[in-house]
Amino acid sequence: MRIHLVALSLALSPLLTVQAADDPPADSSLARDQAKTFSEAVKHDAKVVADAAKDGAKHVAATAKAVAHEVAAASKEGAHEVAATAKKGAERTKAAVNGDKAPTPAAAPKQRPPAAADKAPTQ
Repeated sequence: MRIHLVALSLALSPLLTVQAADDPPADSSLARDQAKTFSEAVKHDAKVVADAAKDGAKHVAATAKAVAHEVAAASKEGAHEVAATAKKGAERTKAAVNGDKAPTPAAAPKQRPPAAADKAPTQ
């Protein structure tokens, strides 16, 4: 029997809530208190959202800063490589203009193909 009463009260509860929402409160201070409570809840929720957005922006800024530092370091390394290559090229060009042998690593001497080595010279 008790279960039936609980089930009946749960079934009627939404109907009572709708009816209560349609009826204006008898006391205007109650309406004012409810409006104030609702307003405070909305302000609180807005603050929570703003704080979350602020935290997210801080994380994005920190990540962007880290990426910018990595890009700068890679650019600096690339610039050093370009400068070193340009310096080597300038040294080779200067040596070629002066008639000196270009400072390049010694190349392996060219060898004749094996078929040409087997042939005896003809006179």
